[in-house]
Amino acid sequence: MIRTRLAHLLIGTPKAFGENGEASAIAKDTVDSPLMLGFDGLVGNQVADTVHHGGPDKAVHLYSLEHYAFWREKYPDVPVLKHPGAFGENFSCSGLTEEQLCLGDIFRVGEALIECSHARQPCWKLNHRFGKADVLQTVVRTGKSGSYFRVLEEGLVRAGDQLVQQARPYPEWPLERLFGMLIGGQHKGQDAELVALSNNPALGKTWRLRAAQLAGK
Repeated sequence: MIRTRLAHLLIGTPKAFGENGEASAIAKDTVDSPLMLGFDGLVGNQVADTVHHGGPDKAVHLYSLEHYAFWREKYPDVPVLKHPGAFGENFSCSGLTEEQLCLGDIFRVGEALIECSHARQPCWKLNHRFGKADVLQTVVRTGKSGSYFRVLEEGLVRAGDQLVQQARPYPEWPLERLFGMLIGGQHKGQDAELVALSNNPALGKTWRLRAAQLAGK
């Protein structure tokens, strides 16, 4: 059973971001006071691109603190890497890397109950935020993607709360494997697995559709 601590709780609101005036809420600030975690995410947290971000399957974005050493070594001149929140995460903690976390894992955190819905698919915003052209490519290559959770039970959460694993229904699907198959190009010859994923209720809807497309269904 996994037990870890929510080191940082972060929220953000849309601000001007892209070169063409695109808005983004990837920049987030730490919050020390308790926040209500609802089915659509933390109260006070917003998203700019509601097509690709937010919604029940992406209510919480978690990124592992362990990965920061890798990124700081690769990009020692990137200021946002000095603090948690560089990847736009809501939850920052140790002990939940993509190797350790599985699809469908259920955790109690504070008063809330959350379920892992899929890994994070990186986009151009990471390149722009870091001021580097190869961040997206590096995420795909390394699998240091981060993860998304849906909320099964709403409740108050705060930094310092314990995340305690309640269930692991799909131990065969660590996020490292899931990301590699659906995003990292490791799906060839895996049609049976892809079909199974496309019908797995724990997997977020957009990723179920992607699994079906890759399987040719």
